[in-house]
Amino acid sequence: MEFRLSEDQRMLVETARKVGERFGPEYWRDLDARKAYPTEAWTAICEAGLCGITLPEEYGGSGLGMLEMALAIEALTAAGAGATLAQMFMLNPIFGGVSIAKFGTDEQKKALLPGLVSGEITFCMALTEPDAGTNSLEIRTFARADGNGWRLNGRKVWITAVPQAKKMLVVARTRKVEEVQRRTQGISLFMIEPDRVGVSHAAIDKLGTNTLPSSSVFFDDVRVEPDDLIGTLDDGWTALLDVLNTERIVTTAGLVGTVELAIRSAVAYAQGRKVFGGKPIASYQGLQFPLAQAHALGEAARLLNHKAATLCDLGESYGSAANQAKLLAAQAAAQATERAMQTMGGMGYAKEFDVERLWRDARLFRFAPVSEEMVLNFIAIHDLGMPRGY
Repeated sequence: MEFRLSEDQRMLVETARKVGERFGPEYWRDLDARKAYPTEAWTAICEAGLCGITLPEEYGGSGLGMLEMALAIEALTAAGAGATLAQMFMLNPIFGGVSIAKFGTDEQKKALLPGLVSGEITFCMALTEPDAGTNSLEIRTFARADGNGWRLNGRKVWITAVPQAKKMLVVARTRKVEEVQRRTQGISLFMIEPDRVGVSHAAIDKLGTNTLPSSSVFFDDVRVEPDDLIGTLDDGWTALLDVLNTERIVTTAGLVGTVELAIRSAVAYAQGRKVFGGKPIASYQGLQFPLAQAHALGEAARLLNHKAATLCDLGESYGSAANQAKLLAAQAAAQATERAMQTMGGMGYAKEFDVERLWRDARLFRFAPVSEEMVLNFIAIHDLGMPRGY
């Protein structure tokens, strides 16, 4: 097992760090206040080649692995963005890149991957439904056969960055649950435009991640063409798992960067704050211990995520490691941002010191893209061999 980064990996991390520092806390604080999309930051990330890290070289990517992507996201988010920036990687090189690069046709790859790498084409994924939630096998959005294509009807909720996306990966049933032997059968993936006739969406007002809007999406008899299909008809579940498990790796990398950023901010403030007897409050163990605990938990999540990414790159099973890493990272980010605010007292509650934004944004990942409880269910069943209780 190798813990040292290669020279190329170190150069990649340094590139990501420099790009991240160009868009520091002030940039993200302003976007958060205006609820504005990070167009400038994403353009710079794409220009630096960081969007296409894992995508094939023939389409403009670097042909590297998930480990390199995780390293880049850690550096980018730790520079000032926090966890929200990781969602841009979920949307594009994961929802768009993994689905197309691994399961798309040659025509789909040629048409979409170069634009994804350059940032000209952005993506979103319509999976979650009001009556299904985490149980993706119970989705009811349905694409019925219509000539050589389909007609899509249904509703999705909590779909990220719909107004800004050029393409939407839609997860739908093409065979109803009662028509298949196993619930994993009859699910298909389609890549359509969010502004296609019959598609509408409405914004959801929310606590944080203000730079990326969340929406309810409605499909009303939307025409879907044969070349919109990603992968195999009725057999999209396997492809979806690849998308979701790599999403875990990206999520964790952003949370690890958030832990680093929050603790660094708290320590810098505590080093300069002197209240009792001229000693900096950073010397008080009551402040040191919680931050140290969060740091240790974040480092454990980082290493476990690197393991998951490495296994993914080797073509081996990595779902358990990815889920465990996400669980630890979400808890570490929650503790780090909470204790950073506590360390800074009233100023931690002030927007100008940013940790309140990091806290708001990181809170999402205790239940998204998969809740802690469902991760623990996964661990109990798949890793411990315990019976399924739901």
